[in-house]
Amino acid sequence: VSMKAFMGPEGKEAEIPAELRSAAEEARLQLVEHAAEAKDELTMKYLDGEELTAEEIHAGLAAGVRSGQFVPVMVGSATKNIGVKQLLNAIVDLLPDPSGVERKALNEATKEEQTLTPDPAGPLVAQVFKTLADPFVGKLTYFRVYSGSILSDSRVYNVNKGVEERLGQLFMVRGKEQIPVDAVRAGDIGAVSKLVVTSTGDTLGDRGMPLVMPPIVFPEPLFSAAVFPKSKADLDKLGAGLARLVEEDPTWRVERNVETNETILSGMGESHIQIAARRLAQKFGVEIVTDIPKIPYRETITKTASAQGRHKKQTGGRGQFGDVYIRFEPLERGAGFEFASEIFGGAVPKQYIPAVEKGIRETMVNGVIAGYPTVDFRAVIYDGSYHPVDSSELAFKLAARLAFLNAIPQAGPVLLEPIMEVVITVPENFMGDILSDLNTRRARVLGMEQKRGNGIVTAQVPLAEIQRYATDLRSMTQGRGFYTMKFSHYDIVPSHLVDKIVEEAKKRAEREER
Repeated sequence: VSMKAFMGPEGKEAEIPAELRSAAEEARLQLVEHAAEAKDELTMKYLDGEELTAEEIHAGLAAGVRSGQFVPVMVGSATKNIGVKQLLNAIVDLLPDPSGVERKALNEATKEEQTLTPDPAGPLVAQVFKTLADPFVGKLTYFRVYSGSILSDSRVYNVNKGVEERLGQLFMVRGKEQIPVDAVRAGDIGAVSKLVVTSTGDTLGDRGMPLVMPPIVFPEPLFSAAVFPKSKADLDKLGAGLARLVEEDPTWRVERNVETNETILSGMGESHIQIAARRLAQKFGVEIVTDIPKIPYRETITKTASAQGRHKKQTGGRGQFGDVYIRFEPLERGAGFEFASEIFGGAVPKQYIPAVEKGIRETMVNGVIAGYPTVDFRAVIYDGSYHPVDSSELAFKLAARLAFLNAIPQAGPVLLEPIMEVVITVPENFMGDILSDLNTRRARVLGMEQKRGNGIVTAQVPLAEIQRYATDLRSMTQGRGFYTMKFSHYDIVPSHLVDKIVEEAKKRAEREER
């Protein structure tokens, strides 16, 4: 705007070098045109051939940014302290200040929405947006005050948790420096240490007027890794370390996959997971190793089959006897498991029917193809017999297990894999590469559209083909593509891939038995 160069780490003002002046003048002309388009009065002045002042250019740029017409891009380097001052000035000059943005909070007492004003004397509404584990002060909670004021050495009400928190010394944070303050008022950002129950996203306020801010929406993770402790000592600390990690950055997610018996750490990409591993080691003293997560395959049946399960054991004294006939029927995908009884006339006493269901449920956890859970079928007991002395719940549970193992191989068992729905956004010139790559991943493209120079592809892709897609997409698009992913459904694994999956499952089972 000022047609000046800013030289060195101090950003000293200087004349633009002669070899760059022509490019700078052309860029300034484009900047002035954008500024003029953002406000009607500036448009008229520009079209009349009048020169816009620096103040008018700033006003036009600010109007365009605040209306979403365009986004400013600043050039600089934080590590070399180049362009930082100009960035801070642009934030002040161009971005909307709190008074220009309408914020709403929900009154938990009346269930009515209330518009907030950045008034230091108003009702207290502050939202926690970040939590850090500080090596000197412990847990450090960052918050922004939207209304009212927070005082040091006071009590506040955590509206989300429904409990009071005692505050100690408040701080204003400037880089690594923590400046003690008596109060943090509307529009300001502050920090406080050692809060007990408060976490990221919580609203701090007054018990008498419990206003709660909308929850912070974090992006869904795109990359997952199975994490394992390096040693027994790390195992003891892993759970607590992961919990503190997620508390600091909710874009990390941790879950225990019961089917695969793995702890899964998910994040925004491979580098994000690597950062998590380093932070666990450096801040929490937990060393981990990561691996590609196992795919949670499942098994099902495709046709009806029946079988007898007869368990008889005589070892002297009271024996064991259970005899059942069970029909296994396929259900639609996602239906789960159903159990029914068609026993009439007491062929199997009623008290043993629950044991039959339990026997099937325990056995279906390990399918007949590759040991994955069997799903989406109905089991119907329709006949059987019992012994008045030797029959027991255990005997009928074992009989049901035998019926399952006898019938399922005759019921057209198939392997199922999870299918994910992905929405991929890339610059239009990369669309061909993306579609070609999707074809190699057994994807089914659901739709395509163009939006603001980007191509958007919606597709269904097997999870096995897309576990490392964040890294691959970055490579294919020079870091300019992104995607979202969510679970869609389970579908049958193509027959030519089944043998490989079965072999891998057998090898893994052998390793786990050692």
